[in-house]
Amino acid sequence: MASGWRYRVASVCGTAVLTAVAVTVINYPGIQNAFALVPYFGRPAPTVLSNGTLVWTILTTLAVTLAALWPVFKPRPRRILDTILLTQKRLILSMIGLAALGYFNYSYRLPRATLMLTTAFLLVVLPIYTVAIRRRPQATSRGVIVGDDPEAMADILSATNIPILGYVSPPSSFAVGAEPPAERVEMSDGGTVESRLDTLQSLGGLSRLDEVFVKHDIDTALLAFAETDRAEFFGTLDACAEHGVTAMVHRDHAEDVLTAGVGGGDLVEVDLEPWDWQNYVVKRTFDVAFAGLGLLILSPVIAVLAAAIKLDSPGPVLYSQDRTAEFGETFTVFKFRSMIPDAEAKSGAKLSEEDKGERDPRVTRVGRFIRRTHLDEIPQLWSILVGDMSVVGPRPERPELDVDMERGADEWRSRWFVKPGLTGLAQINDATGHDPQEKLRYDVEYIRRQSFWFDLKIVVRQIWQVLGDFVVTLRD
Repeated sequence: MASGWRYRVASVCGTAVLTAVAVTVINYPGIQNAFALVPYFGRPAPTVLSNGTLVWTILTTLAVTLAALWPVFKPRPRRILDTILLTQKRLILSMIGLAALGYFNYSYRLPRATLMLTTAFLLVVLPIYTVAIRRRPQATSRGVIVGDDPEAMADILSATNIPILGYVSPPSSFAVGAEPPAERVEMSDGGTVESRLDTLQSLGGLSRLDEVFVKHDIDTALLAFAETDRAEFFGTLDACAEHGVTAMVHRDHAEDVLTAGVGGGDLVEVDLEPWDWQNYVVKRTFDVAFAGLGLLILSPVIAVLAAAIKLDSPGPVLYSQDRTAEFGETFTVFKFRSMIPDAEAKSGAKLSEEDKGERDPRVTRVGRFIRRTHLDEIPQLWSILVGDMSVVGPRPERPELDVDMERGADEWRSRWFVKPGLTGLAQINDATGHDPQEKLRYDVEYIRRQSFWFDLKIVVRQIWQVLGDFVVTLRD
């Protein structure tokens, strides 16, 4: 059984060898001719590749297969059925990619017979191999505390029986031996949590976390961050996912959005699957395609709206505001101006009364139309294109309004775990900032369920609602 970097090397090399052997053996004339006897599949006659072409075809097959199977190569402990299903799913994806190369008449494509037989062979053999070398939970765990919150560290030490080798913390954060927590927790061995904190060894800063995982063969990271909405926390989750390390937090210091919150015991496991880099790639690709196509198609509408806003009232066509982004940072968002100039000069920042269905005297005539039809949001496609926003995610609020909403909803900052969006689960359910608790509930549910297909469902439903609002507005 391999673990850590050995697992990655073994899984990559094993997959490469099995794939190359399968393509080579299946290319033999005898196997190709036998396949030709099968009805339908034998027409046209199978192709036997020459030695030179076979080498390039094998290299092409390896490149596509290894890229598609990359998630399988992560040394994460998985159940046997999960390992098999993930391997087969990614393998089918790779074969679809190879078939696509053949469709575009790529010079070194796999012949149809070779592609089908190779797929059948690998669907059986490769899952067996990945199960055989997978990293299983060890009988004796080796843990490390990662974070900067002494109170959370104390709670973790009192709740775990895992041998703790030391702690890793951000620069200039809590020094474990310097200021122990005020509360003393008695241990079964007669000692206290304070004394255990004092004896913990510092293993370095977060920049050395990958090195710590490998050097000490760590399989469990116990997270003790005071703030779980900052980049340091998510960087730790990425490192855990990369090295197959189980991430756990104390139930009293856990964010509900990150854990299932089920099962016994004070320590709960963090779900690392949403932090897979491939999910980010798919989401970003969709964002760029959606925003770019939207700006191109709507360019005539943008010109008409700009002229209408300028003719309706004095002032700029666009207005900008600072909004809260991922990890609590800020960015500048642009919208078509729907209010009179300097609308907040006297009243200051506040939610529009139109969000409650009432009339806001600050809104212009054209502004009322573009708000009801959501056309004022079109410039935000640019924010999506440059990466400040996503198509789907929690709607970004102004920093000063975030402060007010935090008073009305506990854990409001959980919304900052993902990039803000043009639309989201809260928007399609008509939840606004006037009810922060309801809005937060929908945003947290989205973060838990986020996936490409879930995003697509939200976008389709939002477009349908926009079209309905547009028809109603024109009718009125």
